[in-house]
Amino acid sequence: MARISAKVDQIKPSATITVSALAMELRAQGKDIISLGAGEPDFDTPAHVREAAIAAIHGGKTRYTQVDGTPELKAAIAHKFREQNNLKFSPSQIIASNGAKQSLYNLMVAVLNNGDEVIVPAPYWVSYPDMVKLADAEPVILAATPENDYKITARELQNTINENTRMVILNSPSNPTGKVYSGEEYRRLGEVLLEHPKVFIACDDIYEHIYWGDSPYQTLLNACPELSERTAVINGVSKAYAMTGWRLGYLAGPEDLVRAMRKVQGQSTSCPSSISQAAAVAALTGPQDCIEEMRQSFEQRYRYIREALNGIDGVECPECDGAFYAFPSFQGFIDRIDSLRDDVELASWLLTDAGVATVPGTAFGAPGHLRLSFASSMEQLEEAISRIRKALVEAG
Repeated sequence: MARISAKVDQIKPSATITVSALAMELRAQGKDIISLGAGEPDFDTPAHVREAAIAAIHGGKTRYTQVDGTPELKAAIAHKFREQNNLKFSPSQIIASNGAKQSLYNLMVAVLNNGDEVIVPAPYWVSYPDMVKLADAEPVILAATPENDYKITARELQNTINENTRMVILNSPSNPTGKVYSGEEYRRLGEVLLEHPKVFIACDDIYEHIYWGDSPYQTLLNACPELSERTAVINGVSKAYAMTGWRLGYLAGPEDLVRAMRKVQGQSTSCPSSISQAAAVAALTGPQDCIEEMRQSFEQRYRYIREALNGIDGVECPECDGAFYAFPSFQGFIDRIDSLRDDVELASWLLTDAGVATVPGTAFGAPGHLRLSFASSMEQLEEAISRIRKALVEAG
């Protein structure tokens, strides 16, 4: 048997990938499973993006590119930041990777050392803590409370930073809660971070366009541009353009950071797919009406699923302003069912008894919850909620 490294031994498999794989396995066995586990839009990639990829293939653009992305792609990313976010980045401050996930991982490898600590607000995306560990650092979980709308406060951040803190991760809209930091909330966090110049900030904005809040979307640098020399903004085409399988994400930040990340990427995966890069250029520079069409559908689904879940005894589903996840508490139901100890057992029971795949909140640092993706058709969502309601009512 191969000897596994201590580093890998201390991390867990991705809960969302595990649930999705199990759902596919059960379907392959002929079982009727509705999966609300994966964060993957059910829409097709827009036609003009697919056509650009086909044209790239026919045009012979099938070879290695620059490690950090083609000049055309980096120009398109810089244009996106300038026009959509009012942020100015030069091409030397941008790197394209095999998904936003790789951008985040390469960032951590480039910045973190053994003994460093990274503040990870909870509920968090399942991969953050384990990525930190793979980069030889330690995640410090800062639990956000329902009373503060599942967002960390400036005081909580100030009280958590210590001499070992090297990075803080901010994700808005949040996976899994869908909560969004306002410009004022970001400003207050930024004022704390300005007092701690050794702390780097990673802003994960991958759900930026899946947003229905009342005020315009802002990222941290809009509210606190003074932090630009130690902030990285991470984004990609997966969620906004229904391009999850194309694996194309990007990061913009200080030039010396991007240079270090380019070394990491050059010695690991090298460049992203040349075809995906061509498709991403078309996505970022072409018609943007596809984003609004999908956003409207996600908001409609959110309104439905939140009301439906709150109509089930023992379930509480808070409001959110973005992403495509409901993150309800099932603690009231768990507490009255003797055979269920926690959300992990609840998720397993719903999968086997109701045929609905969900992700336990424990994987996101929030026991008692389940994450339900509504990146599925309304028909699928209605059937899934009907099954969940029926299972919970019959169980008592």
